[in-house]
Amino acid sequence: MRYNRKTARYSAFTLIEFVVAIGILALFVAVAMPNFFGTLRRNTFKGQIQDFVSTMQKAAVAAAQSNDRYEVIVDLEQQSYMLREISSNNLAQVLEEEIIVQGEFGDECWVSYVLFDDGAQTNEGRAKFRAGHAGWQYGGKIVLLDEEGEPYSVVINRLNGIIELREGDVYIMWPKREQDIAF
Repeated sequence: MRYNRKTARYSAFTLIEFVVAIGILALFVAVAMPNFFGTLRRNTFKGQIQDFVSTMQKAAVAAAQSNDRYEVIVDLEQQSYMLREISSNNLAQVLEEEIIVQGEFGDECWVSYVLFDDGAQTNEGRAKFRAGHAGWQYGGKIVLLDEEGEPYSVVINRLNGIIELREGDVYIMWPKREQDIAF
C-alpha cells in the first residue's frame, strides 16, 4: 500500500472544515438557546405569572428608591398589563415615554378579577395599582386562572409592600378604618 501525500492533505483539510462548521453551528445554537427558552418560559402559566409579579415588584422597588410615582395598569378586557412612570398630573393619559414594561397574559394565564383592599372589585376595564415613595396607594389581589381554570392570587400588601403569588383565590386582610377602632 502506497502513501499518497495528495490524498492525506485533502483528508486533513476536510476534517478542519468539519470542525470549523461544527464550531459555527455550536455558536449559533448557544446564541439561540436563551431566546428560545425565554420565549418558551413566557408562554407557560408560571412564566407569564412570574413576569407579571416581577413587574409589580419592579414598580415597588423603583418607587421606594426615588420620589417618582409608578403605576401598574391591569387591563382585564385586553388581558394585558403595563408599568409606567407617572410624569404628569393627568393620570388618565398614558404617554408613550412613560411606559417601562408592557406584557400580555396568554391562553395559559388570564385575569379573572381584581379586588382592592378597600372593597372595590372589578372583572372588566382597567385596574390600577399606584406606588410612590411611601408604598402602594391601594393593596389587593389579582386573581389569575391557569389553563385548567385553577385560581392563583397575586397579593399586594400595601402595609408592608410585599407582593406575593399564592395558590388559590385567597382571603386578603382589610386595613382597619377609623370607625372600626374602639377607643
